[in-house]
Amino acid sequence: MSRDIRALVDLAALVHNAGVARAAAPRSRMLAVVKANAYGHGLIQVARTLAEQADGYAVSCLEEAIALRDAGLDKPILLLEGFFDAAELPLIERCRLDCAVHSAWQIDMLERYNAERPISVWLKVDSGMHRLGVRPEQTPACYQRLRECRSVAEHVRLMTHLAFADDRDDAYTRYQFAEFERATAGLPGERSVGNSAGVLAWPGSRTDWVRPGIMLYGASPFADGRPERPPLRPVMTLRSRLVAVRPCRKGERIGYAGRFECPEDMTVGVVAAGYGDGYPRHAPNGTPVLVDGRRTGIVGRVSMDMLCVDLRGIEHVAPGADVTLWGEGLPVEEIAAACGTISYELLCKLTQRVRFEYI
Repeated sequence: MSRDIRALVDLAALVHNAGVARAAAPRSRMLAVVKANAYGHGLIQVARTLAEQADGYAVSCLEEAIALRDAGLDKPILLLEGFFDAAELPLIERCRLDCAVHSAWQIDMLERYNAERPISVWLKVDSGMHRLGVRPEQTPACYQRLRECRSVAEHVRLMTHLAFADDRDDAYTRYQFAEFERATAGLPGERSVGNSAGVLAWPGSRTDWVRPGIMLYGASPFADGRPERPPLRPVMTLRSRLVAVRPCRKGERIGYAGRFECPEDMTVGVVAAGYGDGYPRHAPNGTPVLVDGRRTGIVGRVSMDMLCVDLRGIEHVAPGADVTLWGEGLPVEEIAAACGTISYELLCKLTQRVRFEYI
């Protein structure tokens, strides 16, 4: 039996989740956010699967956009961080990419650039995230400069990003709506506000374009502690197998530094998965896993290639038994919460040792 750590990617679930986004914002066009290798799911496979659901794609950098164009995908592609240097502009023009503009220095470069085919631009407004974007009071002047720039396409779009939409009880999102509306008042052009949490929970974000990301992959975008979960299906299921089943005695300590001490005579399973595969090393005792579909928890410290699980109460299990680390029957955000992180990080950090299977 070879080492078997694999990520099963359910493309039908991906399509289902895109349908949830469509149903929540039926009057909006959709940019499917496929940055960071489609949140670890495989850029090209995901983009091709969403070709009928999405009106375009959003990525973080030129390399991701070029990969989509090389794969034959011809829908609009938005560079969410824009360009980093004027040397990128000829390739942006040649590949027909849309470009976020968030700073005056980018406008300076566009004004100096002599484009044969004007570049489609989205002016990003800082409505309260305070990361990227022109300040609200600077927006009209920046917008006017872009409208007058010969290298910029005639229709300048406007966008912002929500900082607190994952908390459905926080009023800051309404403040951001008001700031964005104030900054763009009287300026013609399509708007884009909603991320995944905005699409699902904040009607004010369902403008001309929405930008769902994490929800496409089946993970909840919310971090407000409410028990209700959106009707999403997990796209990735991370699985491995037991490679050993060991009887351990009361008082014996498991793994590096003996972090877990057996409270009684018990059976411990060893799973072929570790931080070398991208599973979080800091996962605490009790982090949930499924063994043959039955719920249990991790014991001891996660090592590079292996982790151990508590098999008390799980009878008739042997080496080769299936282990689900997250996904079908075990939402990835539950693992993330146990590890003090977010689902985005877990999905994006799988390594090349993990075998991907698309179903």
